[in-house]
Amino acid sequence: MNKGVAITGMGIISSIGNTVEENLLSLLNQTPGISVIENIKTHHKNNIKVGEIKASNEELINQLGLPDSNSYSRTAMLAEIAAKEAVKNAGITNINKCKTGFISATSVGGMDLTEKYFYSQFEETKNRKYIESHSAGDSSSKVAKSLGITGFVSTISTACSSAANSIMMGARMIKAGKLDRVIVGGADCLSKFTINGFKTLLILSEDNCRPFDTNRTGLNLGEAAAFLVLESDECVKKGNKNVLAYVSGWANANDAFHQTASSKDGEGATLAMQKALKVAGLKPENIDYINAHGTATENNDASESAAIRRIFEDQIPSVSSTKAFTGHTLAAAAAIEAVYSVLALQNSTVFPNLNFQTPIEETQIFPETEVIIKELNHVLSNSFGFGGNCSTLIFSKA
Repeated sequence: MNKGVAITGMGIISSIGNTVEENLLSLLNQTPGISVIENIKTHHKNNIKVGEIKASNEELINQLGLPDSNSYSRTAMLAEIAAKEAVKNAGITNINKCKTGFISATSVGGMDLTEKYFYSQFEETKNRKYIESHSAGDSSSKVAKSLGITGFVSTISTACSSAANSIMMGARMIKAGKLDRVIVGGADCLSKFTINGFKTLLILSEDNCRPFDTNRTGLNLGEAAAFLVLESDECVKKGNKNVLAYVSGWANANDAFHQTASSKDGEGATLAMQKALKVAGLKPENIDYINAHGTATENNDASESAAIRRIFEDQIPSVSSTKAFTGHTLAAAAAIEAVYSVLALQNSTVFPNLNFQTPIEETQIFPETEVIIKELNHVLSNSFGFGGNCSTLIFSKA
């Protein structure tokens, strides 16, 4: 087995909690964060449900102590809150003592501001600063600067696998000796653009989503941010660090099937899981729990469950999707679920797949519907994005 790369800190903010501890409590108490939209003016306000963080932008600005002149998007503010918690959790007091990098993932970027101020910027100048915050890299730059990171900073945007690829990139850079420590994860806020876009694709549910249920009606969008601190063995030893878990396996694959759909047989997902197991030096029977991508769309759940069947055959471990708690948080999803995977390992707990009743007929996969206490050594987490971008991470017990 590949020992992997050490995780020494975590931070998260989502619709089920503003900290790691609050998220864990909600998972254990089976308390979802799916509700109607409150912070965005949209025609779909009462027609769909989302995983919305109820703090307003003004409240987030006050929490971070930002000046009135700031040009932070909601994505950037969520990212900074989660990243600061991760750094604090890792006990880091001198951020650049080790060769440190920052790799963040996003899809939405600053479009919550550009969709609000795009037209007015032609008539007056005071809001043009928000237009400059549109790019995916803006939030990464702002958070890295706030943390004091002077080294490598990068942004990844590969749709819903983005944060998985940021974690994978960080782990590979540590393994290659390019960095000693890297803060990895992702953030995305809700926006009218994404709500309208997914509504146009006809994959939004008007009710609470039901991952892997044969009667699933679509996904709930969500917003969130999560980051993990990855450190080399040398950094861990020098700092006498507490290791929460290890990133032991990682892989990215693509079935090149369709712009927004996965192949029926889950070829991309199958390849990603196979490669991640190979990197980790593990066999399918070594996996104790699968934190599935499980978006509750007709295509994704059928494709992913077919891939799980191909890899694990009749020996499928415990499976669940946690998106019925948080909604699908797009580029942040894999980072959110990385935190949940580590919490599962630390607490010997499989978190439930809410709202499930009837299995998909073709694959007959039955996700866990209650909190399960069992020994966990290895958790596999899937994240699959548009364009066939499929990524799998494996987390192992420290």
